[in-house]
Amino acid sequence: MSTFLHLNPLKAITINTPTRRNSTRLGRRSIRCDSAAEMSTEKHQIKVSNGNDSVEICRVLNGMWQTSGGWGRIDRDDAVEAMLRYTDAGLSTFDMADHYGPAEDLYGIFINRVRRERPPDVLEKVRGLTKWVPSPVKMTRSFVESNINVSRKRMDVACLDMLQFHWWDYANSGYLDALKHLTDLKDEGKIKTVALTNFDTERLRIILENEIPVVSNQVQHSIVDMRPQQKMAELCQQTGVKLITYGTVMGGLLSEKFLDTNLSIPFAGPSLNTPSLQKYKRMVDAWGGWSQFQVLLQVLNKIARKHGVSISTVAVKYILDQPAVAGSMIGVRLGLSEHIKDVNSVFSLELDEEDADSIREVSSRGRDLMTVIGDCGDEYRRA
Repeated sequence: MSTFLHLNPLKAITINTPTRRNSTRLGRRSIRCDSAAEMSTEKHQIKVSNGNDSVEICRVLNGMWQTSGGWGRIDRDDAVEAMLRYTDAGLSTFDMADHYGPAEDLYGIFINRVRRERPPDVLEKVRGLTKWVPSPVKMTRSFVESNINVSRKRMDVACLDMLQFHWWDYANSGYLDALKHLTDLKDEGKIKTVALTNFDTERLRIILENEIPVVSNQVQHSIVDMRPQQKMAELCQQTGVKLITYGTVMGGLLSEKFLDTNLSIPFAGPSLNTPSLQKYKRMVDAWGGWSQFQVLLQVLNKIARKHGVSISTVAVKYILDQPAVAGSMIGVRLGLSEHIKDVNSVFSLELDEEDADSIREVSSRGRDLMTVIGDCGDEYRRA
């Protein structure tokens, strides 16, 4: 099984966590689900919806995988203070998962601070998106509900803003049972919106054919990994389901720090000392290698200097401008480093046609990752 989960313990924080329980093609018919993504008057907010289900999120989300271990020692109080600073800067959507170490617990502490210390209009804009990544066992109502209740308790909310569901084995159709139970829990007020993570185009179509009202699918998407635009985006545009992207700055590889570096010489360049840098270096290798990646960074650097922003800002904005993309994730190392200024510059940046053409051209020089890896999420389902 894939190492996608990254279940490294975070020893710097000790939080008592509730225990979780061990966790044929349908006939085609119309799958238009009356979904939409609607921009609010604030440029950095967007509403993702399906029918009567909707939630407004920030277009740049704070990713909390970095709390799960491997990025440096995290202090609980410093982390919560950092979450408050992001929120005060308007970056108030946090993405986490049941397996991201103490991420859900940190959110629970944070949201209580917001309730006590911030005005109601700030609380109304805070969003906590989490994921459930169960083993592919029998998906009974009681099993699904008990696991969702753990997240609700850890995050200290009566209703989850968004529950994003992952499934390991497509040969086991239990994912449809799980999603139907999640939909029932949504109807009962325990979940506001149901969504997916790392599902491919074929399974997304099947899910919609089963009239399960998912609002989004979270997938890997960057200038290096343009797979979502090959098949997934077309279905999303047909149905209104939106994409939330991660890996958009490739763990920091898409930055000035790695420009004009040669990783083939030991100790000559920046170290790949985090799980995300190591993960996305493998994507670079699959796409075209480090020399070709340097060409990409040089193109992005030229565009960044033209607009007075960073390479990462250009990389995020390019993906936000792609069809069907509602929001992009940037990982946060809470209490260790911050990128609030860079993130907010994304909202004012406008890439012109020349910029977009230059990025498109250099991106296309790499290998077709759809051929190398497969559709969205297939990297997590290979033996």
